[in-house]
Amino acid sequence: MHDIRMIRTDPAGFDAAMARRGLAPVSAALLAQDADRRAAQTALQEKQARRNALAREIGQGKRSGADTAALEAEATVLRADMEGLESRAGALDAAIRGVLEALPNVLDPDVPDGADERANLVLSQSGTPRDLGFQPKQHFEIGEALGLMDFAAAAKLAGARFVVLRGALARLERALGQFMIDVHTREHGYTEMVVPSLVNDAAMYGTGQLPKFADDLFRTTDGRWLIPTAEVPLTNTVAGEILPEVSLPRRMTALTDCFRSEAGAAGRDTRGMVRQHQFRKVELVSITHPDHSAAEHERMTASAETVLRLLELTYRRIVLCAGDTGFGSTKTFDLEVWLPGQQAWREISSCSNCRDFQARRMGARFRGADGKPVGFVHTLNGSGVAVGRALIAVLETHQQADGSVLIPQVLWPYMGGMERISGSAGG
Repeated sequence: MHDIRMIRTDPAGFDAAMARRGLAPVSAALLAQDADRRAAQTALQEKQARRNALAREIGQGKRSGADTAALEAEATVLRADMEGLESRAGALDAAIRGVLEALPNVLDPDVPDGADERANLVLSQSGTPRDLGFQPKQHFEIGEALGLMDFAAAAKLAGARFVVLRGALARLERALGQFMIDVHTREHGYTEMVVPSLVNDAAMYGTGQLPKFADDLFRTTDGRWLIPTAEVPLTNTVAGEILPEVSLPRRMTALTDCFRSEAGAAGRDTRGMVRQHQFRKVELVSITHPDHSAAEHERMTASAETVLRLLELTYRRIVLCAGDTGFGSTKTFDLEVWLPGQQAWREISSCSNCRDFQARRMGARFRGADGKPVGFVHTLNGSGVAVGRALIAVLETHQQADGSVLIPQVLWPYMGGMERISGSAGG
């Protein structure tokens, strides 16, 4: 969320920042409400001072036997005026907050302009899409032919956008998640966490899912929310806290189920596992000092890239343009993996620097040991990576002409020494 003081300082600059997001100017209306609110608060303080003075005068008058009726009448009018001013200031404060909490983060200056994904820029690429020497299949064709991927059974249980995995594919999915967690904890310094899959309104608000994206979420009958990503509980572990500067950065990771309604995905990726209501993902979250968040962003993205290299996948890093950058992010790197079956690049990881945008919503701050003033931390989050999409990429990249799939060597220990998945791999 934005600081109204920053908007007061540079309203034109703020409007220009929102224009990059495709939004109309908002500062004039906001600052007019802000001026009214501050005027109401000033008037309230003045009347409070007068009421205090009146209380003393009335007390003195009564002790001396003087007539205090006029003073008491003035005090009655003051109380009514103060109630009106309190109500007005509160209503204006709520209106301003309602506008601010719906506005996206200010983009970094080096984020490219553009309305949609067509303006995203490729920054680097690892590997080259290769000719497999035969007509590659898509992951669902491979999985169904092996008898280990069952969408019909999932539809019977839960409807569309779910899958049942069996045998070696179920084990491969588990192996991928464990492998990623091991890489990030052993090599990249992240602390493994086990976090709730259900959170409250405050947690969803703190990371920016509420109120704007409620339709993208699943809610339980008791008012809790199923997490769309472990970013929500991991980041909110520092909500309302003042962290010692020496404890930064805090790096956390978790492997969780994630739940998304895919409200805006009608007609997209209706076959297969690319876009599902329930999926597993390894999430990376960093809580940093403001001076270090840009470097942490690079570090986090590189950690996700390590996973893709070890899985022997062809991928590229892109920076999202203004129109494609998420609500809470100031800058986002996406990692896209090449899927031979689809003959397309598909996102497998998204790493974002939110700077102090989430921290302001959560009230997450830090203080130096030398007594420096309290400041807001910076928060970052990224996929390290999406397990289901990694499964898709492994199946399509390492498929063989006979329908089997070679397992990347780094996963052999997690697969009990299995090096290949074929039709005899269990159902």
